[in-house]
Amino acid sequence: MKRLVSIQDISCIGKCSQTIALPLISAMGVETSIIPTAVLSAHTMFPGFTFTDLSDSMVDIISHFKSLNLHFDAILTGYLGTVRHIEIISDFYEQFAKDDTLTVVDPVFADNGVMYTGFDVEYADAISVLCKKADYIVPNITEAAIMSGLSYRTDYDSSYVKEILDRLNELGMSNIIITSIRRNNENGIVARLSDQAEFEYFKPHIDATFHGTGDLFTSAFAGALLNDYSAYDAARLAVDYTAHTLSVTQKNKSHNWYGIDFEETIPWLIDRLYS
Repeated sequence: MKRLVSIQDISCIGKCSQTIALPLISAMGVETSIIPTAVLSAHTMFPGFTFTDLSDSMVDIISHFKSLNLHFDAILTGYLGTVRHIEIISDFYEQFAKDDTLTVVDPVFADNGVMYTGFDVEYADAISVLCKKADYIVPNITEAAIMSGLSYRTDYDSSYVKEILDRLNELGMSNIIITSIRRNNENGIVARLSDQAEFEYFKPHIDATFHGTGDLFTSAFAGALLNDYSAYDAARLAVDYTAHTLSVTQKNKSHNWYGIDFEETIPWLIDRLYS
């Protein structure tokens, strides 16, 4: 069985980060270890959330992992929280990212043209450095624009997305999958791989916004890669699964506003994964 380590926060309430990655990737047949970066009482859409920084614990956990001579087939990072977290993870890469280790970074610091609470330009610059070290990065269109140095636009066309990809390539990033792209009445992804192959995949727009859809996409994508899917097929599966889960959640009249009902759709994902 392949082993992935997920490095991101734990939100005690709200479906995101570790509370999506751990059950979802495990269900995809991958042993999923975790290194929590912080504990939040609730995710950042809740007012008054608490944030307990686990930087010192991260260092201790990594030191113990090193003493056990562990090997990871993949390293996944999502929401982190501080520049120090990024520095610790960069060191973790040096110790654990071997030639056969897949590294996936979801930068998670902005959406809809603005940075999340607690993030600033210094953080964006630091996460950009980590993205240069990763095999795959999956920023949304806001994060991709900020890291590229371009101004975020709500009205854009394919040439704008291409310019973002060009700039990210020039900065040393490769295997870029930009998510949350809106095109007419569709939402989807545009990707450029290290061999310069490009692809896009769109689904009909679902008029709903739920926290954690990026975490869902990235977890499904990483899990599919570890099931020997190509990047193209893994991205398509992740888009399909995210759209399906949004649709199911929206139909559930008792769903909670703070997250998507991925618990109900895991069987659908597993059926698709092995079909």
